[in-house]
Amino acid sequence: MTPTTPASGASPGAASVRSLREDAVAVLARASVPDPEVDAELLIGHVLGVGRGRVQALVVMDETLSAEDAGVLRSLVERRAAREPLQHITGRAPFRSLELTVGPGVFVPRPETEQVAQFAIDALRAVASPEPVAVDLGTGSGAIALALATEVPHARVYAVENSPEAFIWARRNIDEVGATNLTPVFIDLADALPQLDGTVDVVISNPPYVPDDAIPRDPEVRLHDPHAALYGGPDGLDVVRTISRVARRLLHPGGTLVLEHGELQGAAIRDLLTADGWRAAATHRDLTTRDRATTALR
Repeated sequence: MTPTTPASGASPGAASVRSLREDAVAVLARASVPDPEVDAELLIGHVLGVGRGRVQALVVMDETLSAEDAGVLRSLVERRAAREPLQHITGRAPFRSLELTVGPGVFVPRPETEQVAQFAIDALRAVASPEPVAVDLGTGSGAIALALATEVPHARVYAVENSPEAFIWARRNIDEVGATNLTPVFIDLADALPQLDGTVDVVISNPPYVPDDAIPRDPEVRLHDPHAALYGGPDGLDVVRTISRVARRLLHPGGTLVLEHGELQGAAIRDLLTADGWRAAATHRDLTTRDRATTALR
């Protein structure tokens, strides 16, 4: 998978990185893929085992891909044009300082969740205990739990998941990262961790919060993300109601709850939490100024 310069002689069927990039961008743009330039470069980088910056350098240097690599790239571009998630094609998804393994059966972590995780990280770091405790309810790929465990290494973190498919991905990522302070737990979140009742410092969750009739427009989400990770009942808040009860059971007085949610759900979630006895419920915007997370104190 090493590109060659034209001077070194290109094999039949080989093509320049520049022309392959241009063709890929055109195919992806016709398929209405968001950011076709970015995806084209990431797919080329995946084939070559290099980053986007190196791909851009290869374009400038007018280097060539072998016929075999060019054929692999074209097949990957066709998969992306069919709106298969890029992360399923490459098998990897970035999240904060991590690169996670993902694929069918698990929710692909989103950039906006990185900021949500920061609220929990800040709360954990503020705990006076030498070993603060955090619980991620509905961990999916393990993204949030792993961010907490690696960025607050003196914390003890539990990652709860009840989907067998997602739990396999979470275990794989935990093993790859080597986070020895993170414990995966396969159980329904409603029944999670009674042995920790009243001792947890932070509970965080990115629950399913899409209302049942609000079908996502993007094929990558609609066709490939697990429905159990997307839909949260008629108003999208069924799982949030359960999390409110479970988190009150797990957290000690003064403990912090962090919830990700849709941009139109902040007021409803604040009302729900306040009615359940939570204090200081507050909604926070993401970098696009959309309501994205609500925090509250036990």
